[in-house]
Amino acid sequence: MDTTRVSSTAFDGTPHAPAHARKFVRQVLGEWQLSHLAEDAVLLTSELVTNAVVHAGTGIELTCRLDADTGPAKLEIEVDDHLPERTIDEAGVMPAVTLTDEVRPSGRGLALAGMLADAWGVTYTRTAKRVWVRLELADGGDGQETGTGPPVPAPAAVDTLHVGVVVTDGDGLVRSWNSEARQLLGWRPEQAVGRPLADLVAWRGHGPYALSLTDTLGLGRWRGEARMRHADGRLVPVYVSHLRTDGRARDRRSIWMVVAGDHRYVLTPPPAPRREAGRRIKDLLDQDMPFPELLDTIAGIVQMSSGGDAAYVLLPTEGGSRFGVAAGAGATAGLVGVLATGVFGAERKTPTMIEDLLAGDVELADQLRARSLACAPLLLAGEVTGYLAVTAQQPGHFDQELTVSLQHIADQVAMQVQRARLAEQDRAHRGRLSFLAEAGELLAGVHDEELIAALTAQLVVPKIATWAAVYLTDLAGMTRLAHVWHSEEHHNADLRKSLPAIPRTALDEVSWPAGPEAVLAFPLLTQGRSHGALVIGRAEPTLPLEVADLLADLCRLVALNLHTAMLYARQATTSRVLQRSLLPMRVAPMPGLESAVVYEPAEEGADVGGDFYDLFTVGDHWCFALGDVCGSGPEAAAVTGLARHAVRLLAKEHYTVADIFDRLNQALLEEDDEGRFLSLLCGELTPLPQGGALCTIASAGHPPPLVLRADGAVETVATPQLLLGIEAGARFYVETFELAPEEVLLCVTDGVTERRDGSRLLDDGNGLGALLAQCRGLSAHAVAERVRHVVETFASEPSQDDVALLVIRAGEQGRRRPAPGQSNR
Repeated sequence: MDTTRVSSTAFDGTPHAPAHARKFVRQVLGEWQLSHLAEDAVLLTSELVTNAVVHAGTGIELTCRLDADTGPAKLEIEVDDHLPERTIDEAGVMPAVTLTDEVRPSGRGLALAGMLADAWGVTYTRTAKRVWVRLELADGGDGQETGTGPPVPAPAAVDTLHVGVVVTDGDGLVRSWNSEARQLLGWRPEQAVGRPLADLVAWRGHGPYALSLTDTLGLGRWRGEARMRHADGRLVPVYVSHLRTDGRARDRRSIWMVVAGDHRYVLTPPPAPRREAGRRIKDLLDQDMPFPELLDTIAGIVQMSSGGDAAYVLLPTEGGSRFGVAAGAGATAGLVGVLATGVFGAERKTPTMIEDLLAGDVELADQLRARSLACAPLLLAGEVTGYLAVTAQQPGHFDQELTVSLQHIADQVAMQVQRARLAEQDRAHRGRLSFLAEAGELLAGVHDEELIAALTAQLVVPKIATWAAVYLTDLAGMTRLAHVWHSEEHHNADLRKSLPAIPRTALDEVSWPAGPEAVLAFPLLTQGRSHGALVIGRAEPTLPLEVADLLADLCRLVALNLHTAMLYARQATTSRVLQRSLLPMRVAPMPGLESAVVYEPAEEGADVGGDFYDLFTVGDHWCFALGDVCGSGPEAAAVTGLARHAVRLLAKEHYTVADIFDRLNQALLEEDDEGRFLSLLCGELTPLPQGGALCTIASAGHPPPLVLRADGAVETVATPQLLLGIEAGARFYVETFELAPEEVLLCVTDGVTERRDGSRLLDDGNGLGALLAQCRGLSAHAVAERVRHVVETFASEPSQDDVALLVIRAGEQGRRRPAPGQSNR
């Protein structure tokens, strides 16, 4: 089985390309559960794309390819440009480096490839040049990462403590290596000195926003977990406290104090970040980068510099009075949207430090999963436009010096963040309107709850979430899992199994299955009623405010459509019940006669239209009726019910056909519904001793009935009279004829006679009579089917009118045959 996975994209050869490429690679590796490779892969991608932009300037194609079928599995990243004549040597890119090579400021793309990748290469074609790197997945997937970080180990025995001191120069080369470092990592000083520190550190960073090793060495202070390579080849978990000295660039030194991971308690937290961290951020802000990446960079550097477990950039919601997480670094899994607390408020314009959140704001401590907090406002013209915040899981982790440094950083970045935020808000607003318009158009007119659930899940995957599930709540309050959708469809079955099919608690209290994604639930509410919830899983640990607002708007739109679908379903059910009550019951057999009915409402999905029929027995004779109500919809259905039930009731009370017409005409006029007319054909059939039947019939404005005689002649057997419901003083009369054995009576509505093909009608030139003449010798069902087929195929366009026809055939002379059940189409 082929287990290769490929994901590609393309960029213009502009300065924005490296940033877009970094975002793309992070997203792909997150989806493939390879986040532990993200830092190396993103750094390599950034350098290779930058080289392509600078030295080729053409469009760029980026491809990530995972081959899981080899041992070990391999990840390849390919960067294609369309200037193959510009070779690597001409571009000034170094082909490879050894451990003693020094990295030049330019052309470091393949130098990094030589150090970080397991293999690299360049492929030329007639139209393109491809630079590729390969990383082996020896460490497996993301199993080593968790949403909240590993637990702090218990203090180890002091007699096993080794505090290694490692000093590097401005180029990252080791200049000093003490004996304790040898005890901890096995390298003798002569083996380590002169080598790049990158060779001795398996740098993976922490979380999706971590800095590279080079950027970390450029910080004034930093502390955190890392892994270093032992002389025997294994990776040793360590805890590092980093300090960079001041001075000229060539004289600067980075000092690392390194202890084993279980001795991290020995290294006390470093002082708060100095102004150098603010200068570092300002340098980054001078670059032109997308707004989300700008915020991520600020959060990442603040977290690394402060020594906190997590750092956040908070920005105001649309109303401006509350603040929510716009970017985060560190332990941010599950943190979403607005922080409901007084700590972050528009009136608080000074930095704040809280030693223990549990003592004053339990809700915020639960949201941030932290005990210590320090924050500083972003101020512009005296107004709070956001916050920088850092947190730690232990109480009392920060001091006041940190708040001063945070405020200094906040003052530097406030203007750039606000300018970029306003531009991003305008762009996001346009994108939000476009997305909601697309969603509204897709959901418009959909009245099926299951389809709405399916469309909703597919709207957010993969644009907003890795997977989505929609829960629906019915009128009885029962909630069920209606639909799931994963960005990789083969995970749908497993996803459905992992989610509760019928939650036992309220949706906002459900404990969702733990996994690599952060799981978030959004209620589907409208008019004070819950229709369920949209549940999503995202690889990103935080949900930006604009995305949270977009999802809230989408959920309101979906809830409104679900409410409409519920009302429609209720109305449709009521309509179906009422319509079916208007259909006649099964016909009792009559000796010597057979009947057939064709009934096809023009409206799609309707059981009953403006036409109606009935056929029933009264004593020793049959009564039949065929009518057509002027108009359509519920009003026409009401008249249909009145007419059909009135005919049946009056007939069973032994009223004559003429009396039935008189009473029904009076009833319609008493309804005082102007313009509601009725054409009606009604008759009685009384069996004759010699076979056949005596028919008494009357026609009120209805197409005249036809009789097919035994010799093949076709006759009209009733004269049209005034429509019912027009004139109060109208008087109606009946006509009588005999229906001999083997003769056929055909009664139709105007949906048959006025079937149109352009300017031609089916009954033009006595077309219906000619059709009936061709039915000699056929049964009643065969005649009905022949007429139905001709009506259907008379024109290419479907009929726009109801079609109803009734066929009655007298049996052969001397034989008594029961009438078969009617057919209803």
